[in-house]
Amino acid sequence: MAEIVGPRVYSCYNCRNHVSLHDDVISKAFQGRNGRAFLFSHAMNIVVGPKEDRQLMTGLHTVADIYCADCREVLGWKYERAYEESQKYKEGKFIFEKSKIVKENW
Repeated sequence: MAEIVGPRVYSCYNCRNHVSLHDDVISKAFQGRNGRAFLFSHAMNIVVGPKEDRQLMTGLHTVADIYCADCREVLGWKYERAYEESQKYKEGKFIFEKSKIVKENW
């Protein structure tokens, strides 16, 4: 009998709510508030908080914290606007802190 394997996903470390697909990883070379972070093209089962301007390592950005839709844990942020031309590719993308997500179906 064949085993059905679902997509590889990342989940909230706290409640295991699925928050993004492995296929949506753009980069694993980002820095979060508390260590390494991953840049994703899409996210699911999250709540986007209010926008605010934040000075990050790569310059000024308008960002919004993202929360798990189930347990409300802060998981990272969404880039709403980049003020420097070289950073525009981040707009609309999501940062998940590596310490706040776990792999499932690997």
